Amino acid sequence: MATQSKKINGAALTALVVTTAIGSGIFALSSDLAAAASPGAALISWLIVGFGVMMLASCFNNLLTKRSDLEGIFAYGKEGFGPFVGFISGWGYWMSSWLGNVAFATVCMSALGYFFPVFAKDNSPISILVASILAWSLTLLVNHGIESAALMNAVITICKLIPIFTFIVVAAILFKGHVFTAQFWGNMTAPVTIGSVAGQIKQCMMIMMWVFVGIEGATVLSSRAKSRKTAGRATIIGVACLIFIYVLASILPYGYMTRAELIQLKQPAMVYMFQQMVGPWGGAFISIGLFVSIMGAWLSWTMLPAETMRLMAEQGLLPKRFAKENKHGVPTLALMTTACMVQAFMIMLIFAEKAYEFAYSLCTAAIVVCYIIVAAYQIKYSWQNRTAKGNKLQLMIGIFTLIFEVVAITLAGLQYLFVCLVVYIPGIILYMYTKKQNEDRLLSKHEWSATILICSGAVITVTMLLMGQIHL
Repeated sequence: MATQSKKINGAALTALVVTTAIGSGIFALSSDLAAAASPGAALISWLIVGFGVMMLASCFNNLLTKRSDLEGIFAYGKEGFGPFVGFISGWGYWMSSWLGNVAFATVCMSALGYFFPVFAKDNSPISILVASILAWSLTLLVNHGIESAALMNAVITICKLIPIFTFIVVAAILFKGHVFTAQFWGNMTAPVTIGSVAGQIKQCMMIMMWVFVGIEGATVLSSRAKSRKTAGRATIIGVACLIFIYVLASILPYGYMTRAELIQLKQPAMVYMFQQMVGPWGGAFISIGLFVSIMGAWLSWTMLPAETMRLMAEQGLLPKRFAKENKHGVPTLALMTTACMVQAFMIMLIFAEKAYEFAYSLCTAAIVVCYIIVAAYQIKYSWQNRTAKGNKLQLMIGIFTLIFEVVAITLAGLQYLFVCLVVYIPGIILYMYTKKQNEDRLLSKHEWSATILICSGAVITVTMLLMGQIHL
């Protein structure tokens, strides 16, 4: 555990929330959204997603304050619904964190590809080799101290926000109202109807949810914060900043280029759009910002999965050896296990058709499971303590969050959730081993039922992959 002198302050935790979420997605956001929706539908989508994410942040803030004894995002599932649900939440979060690293690795190569054409294809063998070297370098950095890495992350946040805000300012100056309103509701291929607008909103869901993955960073590191109240406040402030930045960065381009032009941009779209706005130096400026942004997010997401495994081991959900820390207070085995999984999936991406899209969709699906469990515990806790001041409001916040997360993942793509079931199997084996060691039994009746259901889903998913019904 961190000593008091090394506790992370509120500014560093807020920076962690922002930089963990702002990684690669914002640089491709304008083109991805243009392919999915018109300006009007995109604005409605931001309203829905922004509200849902702020409700989720409020859940984290409430639970960090009122259940300050619980450590880790998975602890809410364990406390509210038993150890197996806690394991499902923790393993899902761990999975999401390192899958995010895989997504960062692929788009990092795209950023380098602006300067070095050899990296233009983000999942080529040479790109995977260089990305692997970067991944292991960050792992070694974190292995020398999580708190020092978090402070470095605060500095990186400032550096990477400069090109993003520069882009926003220039886009606002060059904004043309008639371009923005030309196809405000249209989908370019059919008449505008309520159904067509709803379809556009549906297509926005996974894109928008991906860019908010990571807002729970302060919660995961709350045990290393100066106080739980500090961690909760950092989450709220960080999410508010993210919504403001994302809306401007994604909506302003609709007033500079037509939808058709935005869709045709090479990825990362912000790089090539800014190049058109200000000249050749603009592409290099944004590319450097993108690289710094990715490295900052990648650094954060190297810390979070290792910290999650450590907390799960301390709470009896994984073998105790995963909680063993080195002289810097870092769980080395957990860190190295995560790094090996990242490496394995990087190699798999060589054979993927759309490496980046697959990695971030899988990452988003995995973490929504955790968010659903957090919302469910918020509802349970608020209902049990409904006579206390403010808990009726917190109950409604929990209900809104649960509905949002369930609907969002259903609309965004359940197939990614099914793929995650495959990665749960080795985790369940570790959980069974731990329970055998601690309680001299493998699983309870209910846990066996859930395990059979997960394994059956995994078998069906693998079969569908082999039959070509699910594509990587």
